[in-house]
Amino acid sequence: MENCLKEMRKKRKVTQTELADALLTTRQTIYLIEKNRVVPSLELAFKLANFFYCKVEDIFQYTSRPVPAKDDLFSIF
Repeated sequence: MENCLKEMRKKRKVTQTELADALLTTRQTIYLIEKNRVVPSLELAFKLANFFYCKVEDIFQYTSRPVPAKDDLFSIF
């Protein structure tokens, strides 16, 4: 999953700490989301969208991985 949270936050001139405080989470959580190391809970994703007055999909973009062929799914058994 990709996101543009950092860009949106900077455009609005909000620090990680200010955003975290507004959403009742930690600065570390915001940092990890911005670095794509953590995928936020659905609740936090909606809180972020509400904070920035946008849709969740305006912040987060799902990048799909190739699905293995049916035969490959059972090759490990």
